[in-house]
Amino acid sequence: MPVPKAELHLHIEGTLEPELAFALAARNGVTLPYADTEALREAYRFSDLQSFLDLYYSLMAVLRTADDFTELADAYLARAAEQGVRHAEIFFDPQAHAARGVPMGVVVEGLGAALDRAEERHGISTRLIMCFLRDESAESALATLDAAKPYLDRIIGVGLDSAEVGHPPAKFREVYEEAARLGLRRVAHAGEEGPAAYIREALDVLGVERVDHGLRCLEDPDLVARLVRDRVPLTLCPLSNVRLRAIDVLEQHPLREMLTAGLVATVNSDDPAYFGGYAGDNFDAVRGALGLGEEELRTLARNSFEASFLEDDEEQRERYLAEVEAYEFERA
Repeated sequence: MPVPKAELHLHIEGTLEPELAFALAARNGVTLPYADTEALREAYRFSDLQSFLDLYYSLMAVLRTADDFTELADAYLARAAEQGVRHAEIFFDPQAHAARGVPMGVVVEGLGAALDRAEERHGISTRLIMCFLRDESAESALATLDAAKPYLDRIIGVGLDSAEVGHPPAKFREVYEEAARLGLRRVAHAGEEGPAAYIREALDVLGVERVDHGLRCLEDPDLVARLVRDRVPLTLCPLSNVRLRAIDVLEQHPLREMLTAGLVATVNSDDPAYFGGYAGDNFDAVRGALGLGEEELRTLARNSFEASFLEDDEEQRERYLAEVEAYEFERA
């Protein structure tokens, strides 16, 4: 069994494997522009973030009903459980579905049906985080938050994703202020393709508690010192960084440097169906490419639970942390 871990950076739409995409397309009468699953997998070769997003959004066309979202989440949870995930904080993109005529309630209730039974069926506790698309307008984000208000018993926080460059965090100041008033947790993608200054802005303007990616923080030593001092977690996604050309090869990933600097780094899978691996695969990949030792891997696992939004169940967090401390690694 892999080391117990929490997954904190996971887009549920990004877990749509080609086989499920074709099954849902057949069920919903959607024609995909690919001959078969192998042809679709071949399309999973990206030159940058935008080339990925183009395919990512087009494939969402197969997700139409609550049952589709339930099946998608169940499939992810089964894979995650096999890879040692014990707690998952799952992102979803309601604007991308609303644009196709799929309302908020269908998405949330569909995902919720899977998450409600996740502990019993898969041994995974879950939380749901609603993301705003940063290449959409701030007004659209505010309307999305308003549409989510009937479902805030299921949604614990808000995030910010999609194309980063040219869409600074400050664009979403108002919606994040409203989310804070509603008592929602706040995270945001920053410093993946965008500059380190976007990380500062996410902290100062949006009041985020975690930074998703944060890869480029190392370009700003004062920012690194602040992140270390304030114990702000970074939800890194190593295989994603390689697939989207944020770094050339995994051996160049700054994860070890980040751990050495004292940053609260975590390892996650982002959009695993597209990027070649789930949470455990990412752990295995960095262990091999960066030569991480057992205690570094244990630190990453420990960080993931400490960075989780489990304040409503500290006993559960302590149980998970105890599992990490008791875990015995197999020799690589």
